[in-house]
Amino acid sequence: MIKTLEIRNLRAGYGDSEILKGVSLNVRSKEIVAIIGPNGSGKTTLLRSIFNQCSIYSGEIIFRGKIITRGVTHKLIREGISYIPQGRQVFGSMTVLENLEMGGFMFKNKTTVKENIDKVFFRFPFLKQSKNEYAFNLSGGQQQSLSIARALMQGSSLMLLDEPSLGLSPKMVSEIFEIIRELKSNGISVLLVEQNAKKAADNADRIYVLEHGEIVMEGSHELLNDRRLKDIYFGGE
Repeated sequence: MIKTLEIRNLRAGYGDSEILKGVSLNVRSKEIVAIIGPNGSGKTTLLRSIFNQCSIYSGEIIFRGKIITRGVTHKLIREGISYIPQGRQVFGSMTVLENLEMGGFMFKNKTTVKENIDKVFFRFPFLKQSKNEYAFNLSGGQQQSLSIARALMQGSSLMLLDEPSLGLSPKMVSEIFEIIRELKSNGISVLLVEQNAKKAADNADRIYVLEHGEIVMEGSHELLNDRRLKDIYFGGE
């Protein structure tokens, strides 16, 4: 299977603080890959390093066969990578429609922007119904959906998602993961950081476990039954 993303022996962090200590992983075409692990293990730093938002000391990041290590952020977006940080970062004082138009900023052709908006509205009917509402009026789950929809405006083939279920009700968590599965069915590869290990495992094709900046385990859903994973999360309790 084609590798959409490959990370080789990546060392990264912030200033003199090394967080990732030789991480290697890959995401294949049309695959959901989850990164799980305890708080402070380096999960968010891993996503930020792909999007060139932290210091990279060594290693390689390869996207669709092209080295993109330390790539300029707006060029990474043009290459087909979207990054949705945790916290549902929408433009609250702008309408839903304006948020989507911001997602299509790189397209000079207004027809292309309109076509992409129509596609988003087809996938997210409630956004069409709320297109003139200010984003801050949306519920937490709706704002997360808007964040994903805005990223879809960029025509991405790889989506990086950081804690998409954070702070959401169980019902909305289920809906968000349904959207993530739909991304896969539409040909988009997903690299997902998620604190809810069970929800991540239930929806991912493969799982990497990150601890103290290193990949310590790799596998599928059955990994949750491994005693070592319980030791990582709960200290052997």
